[in-house]
Amino acid sequence: MIDLHTHSLFSDGELIPSELVQRANVIGYSAIAITDHSDFSNLDFIVPRIVQVSEDLNRAQQVLVVPGIELTHVPPGSIGPLVEKARKLGAKLIIVHGETIVEPVPVGTNRAALEAGADILAHPGLISADDVKLAVEKGVFLEISARAGHSYTNGYVAKLANEAGAGLIINSDTHSPGNLMNKDFAEKVVEGAGLPAGSLSRLLSNARVLLEKIGCST
Repeated sequence: MIDLHTHSLFSDGELIPSELVQRANVIGYSAIAITDHSDFSNLDFIVPRIVQVSEDLNRAQQVLVVPGIELTHVPPGSIGPLVEKARKLGAKLIIVHGETIVEPVPVGTNRAALEAGADILAHPGLISADDVKLAVEKGVFLEISARAGHSYTNGYVAKLANEAGAGLIINSDTHSPGNLMNKDFAEKVVEGAGLPAGSLSRLLSNARVLLEKIGCST
């Protein structure tokens, strides 16, 4: 399994990074990204610490740990500057918290994330067809989410992505230990999104492509 969207105690997750990674190791993950929630208030604090712990853990165990960040509920006009700043601070993977239907995410977030060149647009909700086409142009992956609530629009996202040829990635959006997903559960999430049998392999392959793109490898 490759999971590029998880949270630790640096935001609203329940585990410190070391325990999060160890639990992922036990259930067979090959790579995990730590992508805590951030805006201008905490970016300088979180990113260097995630970078440091990722380096430490990558020297000590087998699961590839990718330092990332999830820009969350920020004004759309701030997304571009935050993406740039996060990369300068050492974040390898940039996720933007998309316009999920279960939270009051600012309208225009999806478009701003795509224009800013984020790596993954998480749970993009009822994303427009035009924005899906822009994701294709920009090479931004759209997320199929295993998280309750955010997953309500997985089928809609999958349908539009397949029609436009946009890349899909499956992530757990882990906050608690029980959110980490094994392969059997991931298969069910993919099936629930209306994707054909065997699609999990394609989504995991997309994750490997993204890891190579950002200079990481499993």
